[in-house]
Amino acid sequence: MKKYSFKNILGVALAGLALSSCQKDFDPKSYAPPLSIGGYTSAAQVAPSNLVAHWAFDGNLADSVSKTAGTATGTSFTAGIKGQGLQGALNSYVIAAPSATITGLSSFTMTEWVNTPPPSTGIIGLFSLAKTNAFWGNFEIFIENGSTNDNGKLRVHFFNGTDDVTYALDNVKNMFDKWVNLGVSYNESTSVITVYLNGSEVGNTKLNGLSGALKFQNTGNIVFGCVQFQTDPSQTTATGKQSWASYLTGQLDEVRIYNKALSDSEINAVVKLEGRGK
Repeated sequence: MKKYSFKNILGVALAGLALSSCQKDFDPKSYAPPLSIGGYTSAAQVAPSNLVAHWAFDGNLADSVSKTAGTATGTSFTAGIKGQGLQGALNSYVIAAPSATITGLSSFTMTEWVNTPPPSTGIIGLFSLAKTNAFWGNFEIFIENGSTNDNGKLRVHFFNGTDDVTYALDNVKNMFDKWVNLGVSYNESTSVITVYLNGSEVGNTKLNGLSGALKFQNTGNIVFGCVQFQTDPSQTTATGKQSWASYLTGQLDEVRIYNKALSDSEINAVVKLEGRGK
């Protein structure tokens, strides 16, 4: 029988200790395949050639596509759905100059993350592309008074070249007091407006008087956090602040605008990937 000295045993023990100290802890995540939704691993991979504006609100007010920055009145930054987001407040908003690709849109898709309580003192303006010589803008998204989590009242307004038209979508469920993604698209080939909540369609329509390519006129600034006549000064010569209109007091994040009507699967991929921080 072979005999081992204390020195041999100690050497083996020390060698084993050295080997174990060099080994990494097992991390199952390192063996998992990368997250892929609809064939995409990040929201930036979805229709990149059609993305005409993107406000990440990650500590700044810049549109990463046009490289132009907005101007804040009373807003700040807070934790968003992905990095930081925009924190609204009463009498607070952001104004940004639109690029020529936005003012010239004929079809579009817009997605944005919102976390807000329901309206308490007036409609909540989320986005407005101003029309400088009229009461309403060229394009607006706002939440109507009387909305609840059982009956969210979402409004999408357009100027169609001659008149104002509005898609009034009621009975949208679970819109408030948590992060949700609102999506709106308009397809000039079908003249259909489609609204999405968290990547799923909740309504679509053809509006009387709105057909073919969009026809924005007298375009002014983009406004985040209220409709165009609630800023000070107003973005239009037509009017000033209204008592029935108010401001986004919650948060806004990851606003994207595309120059086409994205497919359902593309919108779903954007929403799910951004919701996972991708």
